[in-house]
Amino acid sequence: MRFLDYLIAVDVRTALMDRMMRKLGVDRQLKVVADQIQVTNRAVDRCRSCGHQEECSTWLDNEQNANHPPAYCRNSDLIARLRLAAGQR
Repeated sequence: MRFLDYLIAVDVRTALMDRMMRKLGVDRQLKVVADQIQVTNRAVDRCRSCGHQEECSTWLDNEQNANHPPAYCRNSDLIARLRLAAGQR
């Protein structure tokens, strides 16, 4: 894999994570959580190591009123904690 291909792949996964956080309404909560930089970096790393990019992209495109991420989402626990902190269920 060329370095540019790696950077593109990383960018795509980071964009998916950002879309997921926005879709589920926890993007603002993620910005104010304690240790925000470390929490975000770990979430990005989990997204980068996921093998479900196409499924995730399709899910994000098609899911209208999502309350929870798909079962394969490696950030499900984080999203649940952020939703709880934001007073969502």
